[in-house]
Amino acid sequence: QVQLVESGGGLVQAGGSLRLSCAASGRTFSNYAMGWFRQAPGKERDFVAAISRFGGQIDYANFTQGRFTIRRDNAKNTVYLQMNNLKAEDTAVYYCAAREGLVRSDAKFYDYWGQGTQVTVSS
Repeated sequence: QVQLVESGGGLVQAGGSLRLSCAASGRTFSNYAMGWFRQAPGKERDFVAAISRFGGQIDYANFTQGRFTIRRDNAKNTVYLQMNNLKAEDTAVYYCAAREGLVRSDAKFYDYWGQGTQVTVSS
């Protein structure tokens, strides 16, 4: 079991930046691959980025287009999503997720989820 709490969301103008944080507690953080997903109203939950247990493998969705960076700090039990040059279409609830073992890009493979943090990008 691992508990996840997201923070850092908010309202930002197009072109601005936000850094999301996901704090984990419970079992050993380094046991888990971590992912970020997002869901806009009326849409499915989409993959954003994921990172392996020690950061050796990182995967990004195509729409990130070099704008987003995922990073983890195992000493702090925290994973981050740095989002730059935000666009209106980035508006969504962003969720942190964890799974034991390998990185996956499908939400179905993740067992643990945070409550989500709202990101709103105004144009």
